[in-house]
Amino acid sequence: MLATWGAEGLTLHFVQTDGKVLLAGLNGAHAERAALPLVEVIVRGDGRTGTSGKRQVDGGVSRRLQYTGHQDDADHLTVHLHDPVTDVRVAAHYRRTPGLPVLTSWAEVSAGNCEVVVEHVSSFAAAGLAGALGAADRWEQDLTCWWADNAWSGEYRWKGGSLAEAGLIDTGMTRYGQTGSKNRITWTSTGSWPSSEKLPMGWLQGPDAVLAWQVEHNGSWHAEVADRHDEVYLLLSGPGQREHQWFVQLAPQENFTSVAATVALAPDRDAALAALTGHRRAHRRPHPDTRTLPVVFNDFMNCLMGDPSTDRLLPLIDSAAAAGAEYFCIDAGWYDDERTGEGAGGVPGWWDTVGHWEAAPSRFPGGLGEVIDAIRTAGMIPGLWLEPEVIGVRNPLAAQLPDEAFFRREGMRLSEWGRHQLDLTHPAAVAHLDRTVDRLVTTYGLGYLKLDYNIDIGAGTDCAPHGAGHGLLEHNRAYLRWLESVMDRHPGLVLEGCAAGGMRVDPATLARVPVQSLTDQQDEQLIAAIAAAAPACVPPEQGAVWAYPHREQTDAEIAFTMISSMLGRVHLSGRLDLLDAHQLGLVAQAVAVYRTYRHRLPDAVPSWPLGLPGWRDDWLALALDFGPERLLAVWRRNADTAAKEIPVPAGVDKVHTLYPASGSCEAVCGPAGNTLHITLPEPCSAILLRLTP
Repeated sequence: MLATWGAEGLTLHFVQTDGKVLLAGLNGAHAERAALPLVEVIVRGDGRTGTSGKRQVDGGVSRRLQYTGHQDDADHLTVHLHDPVTDVRVAAHYRRTPGLPVLTSWAEVSAGNCEVVVEHVSSFAAAGLAGALGAADRWEQDLTCWWADNAWSGEYRWKGGSLAEAGLIDTGMTRYGQTGSKNRITWTSTGSWPSSEKLPMGWLQGPDAVLAWQVEHNGSWHAEVADRHDEVYLLLSGPGQREHQWFVQLAPQENFTSVAATVALAPDRDAALAALTGHRRAHRRPHPDTRTLPVVFNDFMNCLMGDPSTDRLLPLIDSAAAAGAEYFCIDAGWYDDERTGEGAGGVPGWWDTVGHWEAAPSRFPGGLGEVIDAIRTAGMIPGLWLEPEVIGVRNPLAAQLPDEAFFRREGMRLSEWGRHQLDLTHPAAVAHLDRTVDRLVTTYGLGYLKLDYNIDIGAGTDCAPHGAGHGLLEHNRAYLRWLESVMDRHPGLVLEGCAAGGMRVDPATLARVPVQSLTDQQDEQLIAAIAAAAPACVPPEQGAVWAYPHREQTDAEIAFTMISSMLGRVHLSGRLDLLDAHQLGLVAQAVAVYRTYRHRLPDAVPSWPLGLPGWRDDWLALALDFGPERLLAVWRRNADTAAKEIPVPAGVDKVHTLYPASGSCEAVCGPAGNTLHITLPEPCSAILLRLTP
């Protein structure tokens, strides 16, 4: 008999009826009438039962699934189910993350003796959430949903509202025997940029608890919240037919495994996000970089902007070393021998020629090795930028590689913004990437690669007899395998994930790369909001934030710029070679301060004393807690007033200013010991503090 199973602080409650097992609620809250099958499956020719609409629940297969047994292996529960009509078998998997109120789930779907076309498989589905979160009586008003809009250069913009404000209301129709409104709130991403427009995470917040969620996939995904029999459910999945042109045709005895999804349940938002942060760390590929957090200089942002050369890099190398950088990454353009300047759409002229990844002699008359040697002589580890997944339409490789090595639709090769997309399920595409990376790492002794990706290729590629969305899914999984293989061959190599900044910030990618670029934002005032909000999604020790001081800035503005990176990964850029000695000293001082505490960031938990940052908020605050100590960054953007009260944990009585070391910024404990009075006299100024009891 299967009744309950779960993690510390998060328990699943099952009900069994008529040979079926259903998920009826969480943590003691039961909603048997609204209970859902453990996995929602829709197969072609057998749609929904008892209702209709766009929602991904009530599939005929799911409603018929019979319980055939389960296995409870320590931290992993597998429940076996069978549909007697289609002979489809389903295994629902649940895995706990030890010590955390977190569960990860996924599903396997297997064809029986007949071929079947699967059009949707849920990764997680649970009803009874209104009761579990303390909003059973007035769920449309008392439950709020939170998500992040994620524009290019405007990432991590959290917003929330009641279910009613988001469009989900109690229509009253359950009194007349109906299931509910047939409506839903959805968050969906289609294509190869999984965090374009929306992050693949969010949370439901009630009076008593918060349920946070994330979809652990680097491609198309879907989440929906809806009412059903006077209760509320959450469904999470990878791609499906309705939203993503995905389906998979399973031959007899063949199976398909869904992407994974994770949920965390806690009393409040910060605790739920802390649990997700702990889960991300527990399931991330180990790499020494995520413990040591070396400072990187990258020559792109507000600096060379894709136009490097020996004469432009050598002064930057000296200045980066003087500032305290430990890695020096040469960004885009190092391979461009056309020197064609700007092309269509404001991009460099080399944009549609990439793919060979050979150093350009016209840029490096003494060879790229001369610059690499200068980086190493200055005491830094060299790195290069690479966009491995694409081939420019003007590159000869586009004709040399087989058509099957590229994304195609109905037999026609796709192009997007002057590039063709490689399909990493094809061995020729993988061989090209492997040769490129191995050659560069071996030839130049690289310790760092920034892997960028600047196109979204759309729903997918030809993958007969399956849907185009399945082609994308298989490519996504092949890309993750490729990342693993690179790190297996080059265990000391640091890989930075990037996709036009923050367009591929997803849990699957974050579980592989030790460093993740957060944004392409060039404005120091706007990047502060990004830096303050990102730790809800990216652990601080992984999130690379640009710090690009320039010579026109005041001392306060340089401090503002530097502090945006100092509670994450410091990625220096900008024309450091043009700063005067005093300004470069302020940058070096920030790096030196960062080195005193960076080893603690991999264990730190984020919180937001002023609430989650708004894009135009005048004041921003981000705290990182480790044990009883707290690091606190406070930014004043364009506020008219110079003072701000910041809530802090009770008992704080020691406040130490870490940066800037001099100036007129002040922080004084309030008389009750639970507030700080911050004074930042100038607009566009910031302060970094250490608080102790």
